[in-house]
Amino acid sequence: MNVRRFDIILNLLKEKKNVTIQELMDKLNVSEATIRRDLTFLEKKEKIKRVHGGAILNEPKEENIISKKSIHSTEKEKIAKKASEFIMNNSIIYLDAGSTIEALIKYLKGKENIIVITNGITHLEELNKYEIETYLLGGEAKFITGATVGIGAVLSLRTYNIDLAFLGANAISEDGYSTPDPKEAMIKNEVVKRSKKVYFLCDSSKFNKKSFINFAALDDGELVTEGEIPENLKNKINLGGKK
Repeated sequence: MNVRRFDIILNLLKEKKNVTIQELMDKLNVSEATIRRDLTFLEKKEKIKRVHGGAILNEPKEENIISKKSIHSTEKEKIAKKASEFIMNNSIIYLDAGSTIEALIKYLKGKENIIVITNGITHLEELNKYEIETYLLGGEAKFITGATVGIGAVLSLRTYNIDLAFLGANAISEDGYSTPDPKEAMIKNEVVKRSKKVYFLCDSSKFNKKSFINFAALDDGELVTEGEIPENLKNKINLGGKK
């Protein structure tokens, strides 16, 4: 067992998300048989997934929407309250699925002529409580995150014009905002394109992390967060409410 070699493989995968056997042979200067043994060992430890000709990082399973609501709840509440300050009367807004965005809904109370477009199935009860005119995107139901996803949702989204969009993300890095699910990334990316103004609502635990697929660049919108921005991101992130 070569722990140093395992670390190099895992660090390379964290950086690139996928690597080929040939890349690893060149990087580590070892035989194909050795790389295959290493990958087999790491796969058994559930650190990676073997794919044809190489490997990908084994992303941790997504938390379901109920579990997410209890994680960083205080931070999410601060973010939601801050984000609500950007919502004006007579706005068409998009609310992404997710627990941070759901925390924003109660702050819509009292705002006039608000129309909500969302892919958040779990948002509907809360939106109904405040009698907010709401349009749910069609598409595949992804129950673990309480969202409609995929091409059906994207096609549904293309019929709407959006003033303000509030999006969540699983990770923020110098490469942008990312999420583990390509089907959700499709929707988030389309929302960015169709909205006049975009706000990303993310707590500080997401900083300097990467998920499977990027859906937006750092300058595609403004970040609303409760924490300090890391030094390497300070000059690249637009903060909500600041010029």
